[in-house]
Amino acid sequence: MAPLDPGLNNMQRAVRDALNAHWKLFMFQGVVMIILGVLAIVMPVVATLAIDIFVGWLFLISGILGLVAMFSTHNVPAFLWSLITAALSVAIGVMLIWNPVAGALTLTIVLTAFFIAEGVFQIATSISYREVMGSLWGWLLVSGIADLVLAVIIILGWPMTAAWTLGLLVGINLITSGWAIAMAALAGHNVAKTMTDSTAAAHR
Repeated sequence: MAPLDPGLNNMQRAVRDALNAHWKLFMFQGVVMIILGVLAIVMPVVATLAIDIFVGWLFLISGILGLVAMFSTHNVPAFLWSLITAALSVAIGVMLIWNPVAGALTLTIVLTAFFIAEGVFQIATSISYREVMGSLWGWLLVSGIADLVLAVIIILGWPMTAAWTLGLLVGINLITSGWAIAMAALAGHNVAKTMTDSTAAAHR
């Protein structure tokens, strides 16, 4: 059977098919992200500390697991480098958990880099796949631009606003990204409905 749109390449068809098959899951993810984003904006300081402590535990647990793996396995290649990496993970985790305010400053720097990378990626993706996404590509483009704007806000407000900026900006990012995902889910639902209607009409 010939594809419905021969103008799409394999990657574009994969994106379209994924949206068609899992639009409900994408919609659920988008709604949850929007709700979490609203909560983070309402309580930015709490959100900042929560993010810091959460990331700290991630580093601590991964570092401990790395150390256990290193000393329980013999003849590990690059033992010294792996040992240093695991120890640094533990040290960073302890620092973030023990002093979340100072850790928030460090995470804000990392977050700025993340927003820049994500913004560039979303803008590039929206432009590359605008023929597949329909009106969705505009929302993805807006989300990418919003990420870059948030990065600029962090840089301009540094370091005075770092205590609450992390939670606030993560909240805004969750809302914009969640909205983009929800719009993608709706687009996938509409495409799936159109394909179903077309198939039903063809069998009449």
